[in-house]
Amino acid sequence: MNYENRLEFAQKMDEQDELKSYRDKFYIPNINGKQTVYFTGNSLGLQPKSTKDYINTELDDWAKWGVEGHFLGTNPWFAYHEMFAEPVSKIVGALPKEVVVMNNLTVNLNLLLISFYRPTDSRYKIICEAKAFPSDQYALEMQVRNAGLNPNDAIIEVAPRENERTIRHEDIIAAINEAGESLACVMIGGVNYFTGQVFDMKAITEAAHKVGSNCGFDLAHGAGNIELKLHDWGVDFACWCSYKYLNSGPGGVSGAFVHEKHCNNTDLPRLAGWWGHDKETRFLMEKGFQPIKSAESWQMSNAPVLTMAAHKASVDIFNEVGMEKLLKKQKTLSGYLEFVVDDISDKHLNKVEGKWLEIITPRNWEERGCQVSVIAHGFGKELFDKLTEEGVITDWREPNAIRMAPVPLYNSYEDIYRFGEILTKAIN
Repeated sequence: MNYENRLEFAQKMDEQDELKSYRDKFYIPNINGKQTVYFTGNSLGLQPKSTKDYINTELDDWAKWGVEGHFLGTNPWFAYHEMFAEPVSKIVGALPKEVVVMNNLTVNLNLLLISFYRPTDSRYKIICEAKAFPSDQYALEMQVRNAGLNPNDAIIEVAPRENERTIRHEDIIAAINEAGESLACVMIGGVNYFTGQVFDMKAITEAAHKVGSNCGFDLAHGAGNIELKLHDWGVDFACWCSYKYLNSGPGGVSGAFVHEKHCNNTDLPRLAGWWGHDKETRFLMEKGFQPIKSAESWQMSNAPVLTMAAHKASVDIFNEVGMEKLLKKQKTLSGYLEFVVDDISDKHLNKVEGKWLEIITPRNWEERGCQVSVIAHGFGKELFDKLTEEGVITDWREPNAIRMAPVPLYNSYEDIYRFGEILTKAIN
């Protein structure tokens, strides 16, 4: 597409946008009386205007029915989580039986690692990306320590090459092949939180399986952002939060995926609770855990209905729009932001003087989603502060990185043009 850094171009793109009406379904924050340019859907998605009604429905049923709301409520609570299987499976490319909504992300990651990281004397190593999100690092470290192993020996981190920003795909595959029969599990953030790089999950899964290893992904920055085909790719397990691109509120419930071949294996070790027990005999309260033959068997407790109601408000919007339309707009919207950043850097900054804006997110669309990560060479946090003061909400990472994610459900092309105007003023 031939982009133009002009207001008329942005407004024309917005007029032609088939998803433009969905912006009005979300609350856009205001700063100093002005509507913000909100580019942090990769940290916390905006609130759908329907969320309050969804939660109030459950509050009203609680007031009306008390405990009987489990069976007589508008959405009976005893099976509340079951409403998510079909729509969420479409978001992550899974079968409904392979998906369950429960807990929070790192809780789910640890639960899944208990099942899929089963170290032996000879097969005990884990591969992850270097500088993974800290929660992933800590979870892997403690899983290894709890198995009586040394993380420095058991955890293999794949890093970018010297003077490069992102990890080469061939280096991940080489690390898998080199570990070979010593490899027990691959667990990578499917989309790197810092750079926005999307990894080739299909090829990584295939390589892991060739050496006899399980393979899973943390999709905190993937679910609702990129095309996922977890079932078709043969991924063993995955988990994700819902408060970023899935707009389900701070600390919202997480999702988990377990491939069908493992769902059907009732002998696979896991932690157990009564909500993962066979539904036909659950209320007999008898000894002997009988796992449901679905991802639900990893669900230990009944649904946190109020937070799930917030999740449902957003999931219903995703189900209405469909990932195909979201992905189509995502490319042109994020591409426009990339263009505007490049245009401003080229026209207003000078590398020779040590000031320029470097986009470190891959330019290849197979390796990126909404996020655009920028290194602001020659600038400190004062640049971020100036943007914030002018109503641009982005994410700052030390020492000089700004992460931005225009989201197709509620961001506009005019948002990006306005950002460009504010950025130009801030750097001059």
